[in-house]
Amino acid sequence: MTIEEYPRWDAIRMAELVKNKQISPSELLKEAIERIERINPKINAIIYPLFEEAKKGISSLSKGPLLGVPFLLKDLLSHLKGTPLSSGSKLFQGFISPFDSEVVKRYKKAGLVILGKTNTPELGLMGTTEPDLFGPTRNPWNLNHIPGGSSGGSAAAVASRMVPVAGGGDGGGSLRIPASCCGVFGLKPSRGRVPHGPEFGEIWEGAVEEHVVSLSVRDSALILDLISGPDKGAMYWLPQEKDPFISYTQKKPPSLKIGMCTTSPVGGRVDIECKNAVEETAKLLEEMGHHVEEIALPYDGYLMADCYFTLYFGQVRALLLHAKEQTGIEVKKELMEIETWMLNILGKKIDAGAYACSLLKWNKLARDMAKFHERFHLLLTPTIATPPPRLGELRSSGVEKALLTLLRRLNLGLFLNPAVVKKLSLKRFEIMPFTQIANLTGQPAMSVPLHWTRENLPCGVQFIAPLGEEKLLFSLAAELERARPWRDKLPPVCDP
Repeated sequence: MTIEEYPRWDAIRMAELVKNKQISPSELLKEAIERIERINPKINAIIYPLFEEAKKGISSLSKGPLLGVPFLLKDLLSHLKGTPLSSGSKLFQGFISPFDSEVVKRYKKAGLVILGKTNTPELGLMGTTEPDLFGPTRNPWNLNHIPGGSSGGSAAAVASRMVPVAGGGDGGGSLRIPASCCGVFGLKPSRGRVPHGPEFGEIWEGAVEEHVVSLSVRDSALILDLISGPDKGAMYWLPQEKDPFISYTQKKPPSLKIGMCTTSPVGGRVDIECKNAVEETAKLLEEMGHHVEEIALPYDGYLMADCYFTLYFGQVRALLLHAKEQTGIEVKKELMEIETWMLNILGKKIDAGAYACSLLKWNKLARDMAKFHERFHLLLTPTIATPPPRLGELRSSGVEKALLTLLRRLNLGLFLNPAVVKKLSLKRFEIMPFTQIANLTGQPAMSVPLHWTRENLPCGVQFIAPLGEEKLLFSLAAELERARPWRDKLPPVCDP
């Protein structure tokens, strides 16, 4: 065992080495910092290094099951007392967290060494990580492509082996999309599995769940064991499982019946590479003894998209209304990216009745998925509809940005036509249309890195399970990982 093997160690392996005194937390931290200093300038995944704080805290780490493992927090939602939390926005530049989030307390209790914060799009609102404040994060497999979003900095940091695991959140695919783009594992837990205290009881009407992106399935399972369960005052929660999630990564799943679909929910094009990823996965599943059947999507994709847009617009408006109360920082339109300003204006235009009516429609989507699960254990789809797009492709075009800038300068935002903006948003939505359903229904879903394109870009596949059935996802993902290991595939930025 030598430190040169660091890029192939997952978090559990690192913790085992520490426990057996084959390596020390200080040695792991030193290696992580050296890798960050060498690799991060190429990809811009980490925007707030906390190296000195990490070094000072080594001697007082909690003796948890992941003692000494280097770890990163996403620069969104994860409050770490005394450190910046900018949410990728000039609006919050200079804000310092006054407390630790409950989930951060649990990361610390696990023994993880927090040594920095990762890049995220402004307010976590984009499927790409290209904030004006910090600049773009680049995909470790090809620096001209995106790492996905909004947990793109975390996924890029894990893919480039700076750390084996990093924190994130998922309100529309924000763990699964970057996991797919970067060739790592990402699971969104069930609604109510992970606490959001002390600041929130739920986020985005329960659409958001926090967890991690990781090199291995077992790391994801163990960390969910360590962070799940309610905190004081939680609005709702799922009961704890009888057996820990980590135990299911060692158990072969039963023979599963899986519904497969590669058709876009909103009628958009699905790239042949993404279809191939699903079809190859289906063949592998059949070889393992599972039954895979091609089906039509069991829910109305346009209804799903409309519900998601209403949530999206309304929650941006709510966040900005809450921002001054939360931070004391004056919210000025000039400090927002042009897309955020546009979403805020659209949020103003949604009346309370329309917003509440949209929430009611989530029930139909949940019932449709429940009916599907009467016949099938899991739904298999592409994670996104294309391989990772090029940088800039998901941002507003020059013409769109010029028009929006003019409207903002002239205070003519109220003349924005919601129908026109929804049409523009749908164009971008067509690239990432598969993940949002699990956020609206609250179901657990994962992206598994089983396919790389001819251009050597990762292309994940998504599985969605019934509410509360993370154990089924972990069991299947571990079986797939054993059959088609991905941890030894290193992106070009890892080369010396």
